[in-house]
Amino acid sequence: MKTIKFLPLLLLFIVTSCDTVKVYSDYDKSADFTQYKTYAFMKSGIDKVEISDLDKRRILNAIDKQLQAKGMTKSETPDLLINIFTKSREQVSVNQFNAGYGYGWGWGWNPYMYGGQTYVSSSTEGTLYIDLIDAKKKELIWQGEGTGTLTKDMDRKDEIVNNIVTQILAQYPPVLSKK
Repeated sequence: MKTIKFLPLLLLFIVTSCDTVKVYSDYDKSADFTQYKTYAFMKSGIDKVEISDLDKRRILNAIDKQLQAKGMTKSETPDLLINIFTKSREQVSVNQFNAGYGYGWGWGWNPYMYGGQTYVSSSTEGTLYIDLIDAKKKELIWQGEGTGTLTKDMDRKDEIVNNIVTQILAQYPPVLSKK
């Protein structure tokens, strides 16, 4: 009977341990993405992001790695300016489980029912936006957004940031549909 009591806890652990990232992107359909070969970070915008300098460095290093893997190079006279910003919100999950004995549905007291269990968990959901701005025109040409669960676990922060940035930048450059 004890295994039945721990089943919801196990399921809750399995569901919350999955690192799912939701990713979206939007872009200027008139932009010619083949012309962008170099980039630089937009310091004035990045300085305004309200996260720790260590987390900023994690994000910027992950962006560097992904863009260099796409054949782009960092430059003092870039084609693209890169800006980031973040949002976060607390997620609270309440799960109730009752493994008592009894019969049927209805009103009233059942002497065969014993206490249910309520599990409350919370997590922080974070959203990272990566903006790519045409350096000459000073216009946003592409924006990627990734949302996932954050952690304070120092051993996993790099992994989580790399995962989110990789999935966001997998959508750059956009695949243009031909009509």
